Order: sequence, then structure tokens, then C-alpha cells
Amino acid sequence: VQLQAFGGGLVQAGGSLRLSCAASGRTFGSDSLAWFRQAPGKEREFVAAYRVPMRRSYYADSVRGRFTISRDTSKNTLYLQMNSLKPEDAAVYFCTARLIWAVDYYNPGQYKDWGQGTLVTVSS
Repeated sequence: VQLQAFGGGLVQAGGSLRLSCAASGRTFGSDSLAWFRQAPGKEREFVAAYRVPMRRSYYADSVRGRFTISRDTSKNTLYLQMNSLKPEDAAVYFCTARLIWAVDYYNPGQYKDWGQGTLVTVSS
């Protein structure tokens, strides 16, 4: 599967962005869809995940209440709505998918397929 994230850009602190992730090669027939991010010099960290069969979302504490993960099955697209952005949210954002839900869904090592990330820059 090929995953492509897009929608990043420069935004002022307090602003919003919506990231999209399109899948090609196969449909998004995965139990687990997720967003991670990686800032320069830092490890890739969990942002949000969506457990498809349960229709349940999971968020990192740092983004809960500000970010929303969602999917559009008809468009085979995953979204990340980011509101009230902070300078510390600046990073390259990646989307990923996993066929079977993992208990440690927040661990990037559980995911094999990664798309090309999209850069989010937040000015203070």
C-alpha cells in the first residue's frame, strides 16, 4: 500500500490545518489507522489512531481536545483536523495503517507502511 499525506503548511499559533492521507494500491481495509509526527532531532511520536471496527479514536495527551482523526471510506482517505495549533505541534506528520489492531497502537514500530510525510510549521 502506498500512503501519501498532504495538507501541511505554515500556520500561526492558534490556527487550524486539516491533513489528509490517501491510500493507493489497496483500499483502507485496515483495522488501525494512525497519525504520527516527527520533529527535527526527535523520535517519531504518536498523535492519533482510529480503530475501524470499533469506530473509536485514540489521542496523545498533548493533542487531545484539539485534534480529531476521521476517515472517509468513500474517498479512501484519512484526515487529521488540527485546531488551536501550538509551536510544539510543528513536525513532519505521517499517516500509517495496520491490518490488525495492536494493543500498543501508539508504538511506531507496530506499523510497516508509512507514507511520505507532510510538514507542519507553526509560528508563534
